[in-house]
Amino acid sequence: MKIMPYGSSALLVQMEQRIDPATHDKVVRLDEAVATQNWAAVRYTIPAYCSLTIGYDPAVTAFAEMKKAVEALWAQLPPASRRTARRIRIPVSYDDEHALDKERIMEAAQLEWEEVIRLHQEPVYRVYMIGFLPGFPYLGRLPEALRSKRLSVPRKRVPALSVGLAGLQTGIYPFEAPGGWLIIGRAMAPVFEPERREPFLLRAGDEVVFVENRKDRNTARFDYTDPPDR
Repeated sequence: MKIMPYGSSALLVQMEQRIDPATHDKVVRLDEAVATQNWAAVRYTIPAYCSLTIGYDPAVTAFAEMKKAVEALWAQLPPASRRTARRIRIPVSYDDEHALDKERIMEAAQLEWEEVIRLHQEPVYRVYMIGFLPGFPYLGRLPEALRSKRLSVPRKRVPALSVGLAGLQTGIYPFEAPGGWLIIGRAMAPVFEPERREPFLLRAGDEVVFVENRKDRNTARFDYTDPPDR
């Protein structure tokens, strides 16, 4: 673990520089531990693939003190064990009106659409981070057959709740915005509701399963299961 300044009012905790569940578990464990401390100086935390950004008030504490506190907290954490994550089921419409890049995806994968849908629903995705837009989840990882290149010219407007593919990631646009991910469908439940006390549906470390929302089935909702120890 390496800790370094990140501007004048944040520090960056870097874990091993690779993208895998074990490294991300360390990030999430530290993030959860920081949240339990109720440190007056801490303004926010941003967990990512292999790092944790901790924003703090420099009028309350200095970088050296914050760094020392984080190092001490990390040293006190129990040995890593498998986390019990929340699992969220999100319905997705793969209908033509929502699958804006259906033909591109089929051509790149050399698969029929039903097989593309099956593969997209197959994994249990990990939420690696929330970013780019408020509530936008970076989910991994896609099956290799669905590895996707971004559009060479991004769209000026991607419809709200579009489900996109980029590299071996999939994600959900929380609202209309520019973007270059290939659009495979539309989520049928919101991932960002700013009027709620907890505006984000997902958080780093959650698990996501996509289920197909067909026109002949009333599944336009999401279900989530909290781990039994929370």
